Amino acid sequence: MAGRLRAPTGRYGGKSAEERKAERRRRFLDAALQLFGDTPGYRATTVAALSEAAGLSTRQFYEEFRTLEDVLAALHLQVNDWAEQAVLARAAAAPDAPIAERAAAIFQAYAANVTADPRRIRITFVEIIGVSPRLEAQRLSRRARWTDLICAEAHAAVARGEAAPRDYRLAAAAFIGSVNGLLHDWSAGGVDATLDEVVEELVRQLLAILRPPGWRPTSP
Repeated sequence: MAGRLRAPTGRYGGKSAEERKAERRRRFLDAALQLFGDTPGYRATTVAALSEAAGLSTRQFYEEFRTLEDVLAALHLQVNDWAEQAVLARAAAAPDAPIAERAAAIFQAYAANVTADPRRIRITFVEIIGVSPRLEAQRLSRRARWTDLICAEAHAAVARGEAAPRDYRLAAAAFIGSVNGLLHDWSAGGVDATLDEVVEELVRQLLAILRPPGWRPTSP
């Protein structure tokens, strides 16, 4: 019909309201990665400073988040998601590889991802610690997902006759702690080794857990 008004689309600058909202959130998280993961750190960052670094207003901050803790929580999940996606992609690329090869591929992917940016290491292993019971629960929950991944690899290796049958949950939890501790120390310059050497050591540790003295491979 001639002269009929078009319904509003909510688009501005070629972007929908949802797209603009997602972009604002991304800009806040990018700014948080810099401020929380480098200088001055989470505890010394203010809403005003984060908003300025993002190129947005404090009003826009409160449209996306309630508190800075909410930002840290979202950033911690994002950093873990990046690492998890990298690991799962490498694991999927070697579905039939022996456990030693799969472990090397998984640890190479994880180590490369988390150490590629020192700010990710700080978010995951430093800034998240001791903030609140809520974030501690989140940290432990994400750590449990890594434990589950190690247990799944162990059980698959058992089914292939490549590992001793046992309950691996306790060992996997302890192993994840050593993985994170070693990578954090390496990133901080406290370990005199290349990243490849660190990965090789992690593979050796995992194989020692899966194949205790006296155990022999069996046919599945």
